[in-house]
Amino acid sequence: MVISKLPLRSRIFLVIGALVFINFMGASVMVWYTYRIQAVLDNIIEHNLASYQSAANLEVALVNQKGFVTYFFQDGNPEWLRQLGEYRQIFRVRLEEARTRAEDPLQHRLLAHIENEYELYIAVKDQVIAHYQANRHDQGLQLHPTVRQHFFALMNTCEKYKALHAERMIEAQHDSHAQAAQLRVIAAIAMGGGLLLAIVLAVLLVREILAPVNRLFKMASRGDPSAETSPNVLTALGQQVHGLLADVDQTHLALARSRESLVQAEKLAIVGKLAAGMAHSIRNPFTSVKMRLFSLNRSLALDSEQKEDFTVITEEIRHIDTIVQNFLEFSRPPKLVMQTISPSHIVDMALQLLRHRLKSYDVTVALQRARPLPDVSADPEQLKEVLVNLIINACEAMEHGGHIDIREETIADNPSGPITVIQVSDNGPGIPEQLCKKVFQPFFTTKEEGTGLGLSIVARIVNEHGGQIRVAPSKGMGTTFIIELPIKGER
Repeated sequence: MVISKLPLRSRIFLVIGALVFINFMGASVMVWYTYRIQAVLDNIIEHNLASYQSAANLEVALVNQKGFVTYFFQDGNPEWLRQLGEYRQIFRVRLEEARTRAEDPLQHRLLAHIENEYELYIAVKDQVIAHYQANRHDQGLQLHPTVRQHFFALMNTCEKYKALHAERMIEAQHDSHAQAAQLRVIAAIAMGGGLLLAIVLAVLLVREILAPVNRLFKMASRGDPSAETSPNVLTALGQQVHGLLADVDQTHLALARSRESLVQAEKLAIVGKLAAGMAHSIRNPFTSVKMRLFSLNRSLALDSEQKEDFTVITEEIRHIDTIVQNFLEFSRPPKLVMQTISPSHIVDMALQLLRHRLKSYDVTVALQRARPLPDVSADPEQLKEVLVNLIINACEAMEHGGHIDIREETIADNPSGPITVIQVSDNGPGIPEQLCKKVFQPFFTTKEEGTGLGLSIVARIVNEHGGQIRVAPSKGMGTTFIIELPIKGER
């Protein structure tokens, strides 16, 4: 391109000129847009003017109804009552027009108040007419002060409604002109500031960048006649350091990989040391607590509810002890105690153990089970730990309560043989797709205080049972873990 052949100085000034041009164009558009906004606001004012006219028409229609009853009293001509009925209909039409133009609750409330006042006014006036028609003139005359009172109250309300629109028209006009003036000032400041910045940028480029680059270019191009005539100062310098930058990038990537491997190795070493210390500092107190609870259970007379609470406490302590055991044996996996059992029974045990904790998390659980799953060869305690870990993780992910679905099914036509499937789904925030492959890695966690061992232990237990666990792709919110176990004799 022709521009790329220009000297660096020319290209920089060309960019600065384009910056100034764009700045002025943007400011000009802003000024033009302020006039457009003012035109729109003028249209709004015209709408308010129409509403104001409706309010005035409403007031006129009310005034026109005054005097017909007096005329009827004087000569008894029913034509006055017919004309009164026409003006009442005109008032209602004007009221409906005003209601269609009302835009906010205050206007609707005023119109409703006008309608109520008008109904009271015509009700009292109809009583006066009835007295006059029955030749009870004295009784009709006694109601005239009440009629006048309702009339003036209604007129006052109509005047308030009209004044409301007048006030809003004035406010809209003042606001529109003030905003337009403010935007014009801002545009002027922006244009001046853009021009000043362009000048400063040009000075800085010439003094602080172009001069040092030219000196560096002359030093690098000594002995190269072709480089002296090159219009692009930076091209020659870029070619000289390109190879060096590529080597630096490769070295940086290799260093990052080595650092990650070193961090993982350090974590594993720390876990080994930590496990040895925790064996005496944590498990021994829990053993003492369990023994005291066993002693209390034999010596105390508890009712059924207290026994249930006592059992839950015991189970929770045993659960904590199991978690510690899993952490300690992460690098020294325990030997599985296999037996024939239905995974459905293990699911029931996990839900029974966690029912109080689920209430505390405000989480509901729905179990979808057509019939109990076929027997598998498994360690019930280890598989229960898998389900407990998944359910507790789901509860912690749903900070303000939620719902968990546990679905059981049997797949007979699986390529590797019949399997049982347990799906644990929640409606929490879900796991980002890029993290789904990392959740089962040791020490990987998104929790601030997590150890990152829970799901890795879960994956190891399932794998040791000849099965597999995976995270289903999320279609929005929620997470689904799928556990697949081979049916007994089909491993």
